[in-house]
Amino acid sequence: MTRDEPRVLPVPESDWDQETRELLEGLRRDGRVYNIFTTLANHPRLLKRWMVFASHILLKSSLPPREREIVILRTGWVCQAEYEWAHHVPIARQAGLSQEEIDRTAAAAGAEGWNPFEAALVKAVDELHQSSAMSDETWSALAGRLTTEQLMDLIFTVGEYHLVSMALNSLGVQLEPGFQGFNR
Repeated sequence: MTRDEPRVLPVPESDWDQETRELLEGLRRDGRVYNIFTTLANHPRLLKRWMVFASHILLKSSLPPREREIVILRTGWVCQAEYEWAHHVPIARQAGLSQEEIDRTAAAAGAEGWNPFEAALVKAVDELHQSSAMSDETWSALAGRLTTEQLMDLIFTVGEYHLVSMALNSLGVQLEPGFQGFNR
């Protein structure tokens, strides 16, 4: 769900107060702070507290990066969060996913090419999206390879990226130049 215009404008750097500057400067990449962060800077206390959780999910999760990115891309797809998708495609590549695998995250768990474990990851995202719970079958398929901690991180990753997708889509956060959204 991509909006043509933002509902909430990013806070321009010229309007950053000291607290906002301290929050955002550490997020600068390639000379810029992405629109998700400058938009959330409209509520600096929320941004500060959300960053703790988001940092765990992206940087400190017990899920291996490849599995984490399959889960994140699938969540971005089912939530139709083009911004999230576009930002995670390069991260997924760094985590070892091929373009074919990245494209496959837009298909159902039964898509040809997934091994049974990867198909269970995709199915877990779909089940959590549809019913807010994983089936016993999917849980068992994942529990054969993931620890309890990793299963919890998987659930919280899906939840975090649902939350982020809702914010991105509702606030109308615009994709920066240089990022490619959904291939439709």
